[in-house]
Amino acid sequence: MINEIDKQQRRIQTLMRYAVPDNELDAALDLLLVFGEDRTALLVFEEFYSRLPEAENDWIKELRTISRQQGVFLIAAVTAVDTYLYLVSSEGIEFNGSLREGWLDRDLLDFFGFASAEEFKSLAESISNFPEYQPLQTDMDLCPACQASTGELHELGCPVELCPWCGGQLIHCDCRFEQLGLDELSDEHDLLRFEELLAEKGRVAYSPEQRPSFADEGEGIEVV
Repeated sequence: MINEIDKQQRRIQTLMRYAVPDNELDAALDLLLVFGEDRTALLVFEEFYSRLPEAENDWIKELRTISRQQGVFLIAAVTAVDTYLYLVSSEGIEFNGSLREGWLDRDLLDFFGFASAEEFKSLAESISNFPEYQPLQTDMDLCPACQASTGELHELGCPVELCPWCGGQLIHCDCRFEQLGLDELSDEHDLLRFEELLAEKGRVAYSPEQRPSFADEGEGIEVV
């Protein structure tokens, strides 16, 4: 059965055949292959090739990480024409214009820890100021499920998060029921109360040692 990632890859490949100049298609497809299992990169590819910011044939030559915070990425797609910014998270993707313009709104500057608009504009003058984006499966500093960075808290419900009471996987152990004195979590009130108990106990932040060997079969992670 074709999974969602396979379907997304096929959609991107179809879009690329209309967007990429013939003499660059092999190089563009090779880059897609490098990031073939990376949901963040695939979102950028699909958004770019669906819309083509300059409304002309173009192709992504590389991806750079402008910044990342709490599972949210600011990604630069370096193309033959320009360099474009995309805000990407588990919630989706948003186009943020050209890096050449060196502009981010105040909320994004604050969120990603840039001291000022001037600092960001100065950094944006050279793409070499930003590291190459690494495929999810090779970047040990990121949770492979929710993309929390080392030292950050997982998204609640992340299958990699460890239980602070027993040390097992939080979504699979029985501690949530034991702590709440319930047989099941039946409504939002139960979930909010469990979040309070987690905060009181102290949630376990992501670290590279937590990374499992996994096969993506949809929303969860299968530990092998």
